[in-house]
Amino acid sequence: MNVDKKSVVPYLYITPWIIGFILFTGGPIIATILLSFTKWDLITPPVWIGFSNFIRMFKVGSEFWWIIRVTLLFTIFSVIISISWALFTAILLNQKIRGTNIFSFFYFAPAVVPLIALTFVFQLILNKELGIINYFLSFIGIKEGPNWLMDKNLVLWVVTVLCIYTYFTGQMMLIFDSALKEVPKELYEAAEIDGANSIDKFFKITLPYISPILFFNLVTATINSLNTSFTLIYPLTAGGPGRATQVISLDIYNNAFKNFRMGYACAEAVILFIITVIVSLLQFKISKKWVYYEA
Repeated sequence: MNVDKKSVVPYLYITPWIIGFILFTGGPIIATILLSFTKWDLITPPVWIGFSNFIRMFKVGSEFWWIIRVTLLFTIFSVIISISWALFTAILLNQKIRGTNIFSFFYFAPAVVPLIALTFVFQLILNKELGIINYFLSFIGIKEGPNWLMDKNLVLWVVTVLCIYTYFTGQMMLIFDSALKEVPKELYEAAEIDGANSIDKFFKITLPYISPILFFNLVTATINSLNTSFTLIYPLTAGGPGRATQVISLDIYNNAFKNFRMGYACAEAVILFIITVIVSLLQFKISKKWVYYEA
């Protein structure tokens, strides 16, 4: 059988990607799903136990329900805060002010600093005794400042706010900045003639025009928050105090590499994947009502 070389060459070009996907993405995903049905301590061979890991995970009174609650709260508010901050800074960069290039550097600087280094800086800043925040609070009469990272009622919200200093927030800012520059100036001029103020122009022109970009950032921010929250939370609080900041990604790490419950950790990873897929599908479905694409 004769094979047309022209039809084979394109597949040869993508062969390295296919091999990499199988080895580093597709293969591990399949292995994780299979291991989720086993009991494995990383030492002895895996033992097939069926749905036991999932049954234990979702039984009444299981701590996993609390972990899901913390994960969803962290995801919802971190996405809202990070996207709002990214859009706000992008709008500032699009103002007719001298030195915006310098400001863009400072806004994006935290995104290029290793997050592990930032978390240690935040530990010092938020320290109850030595932290600069409580030091400034003492000037306004608050002698006993909060214990930001050890108060169960505060720590989750503190960690959530710190998401504005992650790489993804800086990345979203640049994407918003590019989108805002593409909004036709004629629309603003026409709106001004009709008597629209800044708020009207923002909600009736800017947001609808950049809604596809806003939706893109919303989806990516949600996925990143669900899957990469470990990078911020582990060095900052390690899930504490108690389990106040124990998200799924952190619990997966603890079960896999501290408690040597790899099968259970894989089951948690499968649940995290399912949650991510469901949330993404819901976002795509709802987006039809508020995202406007150019005809």
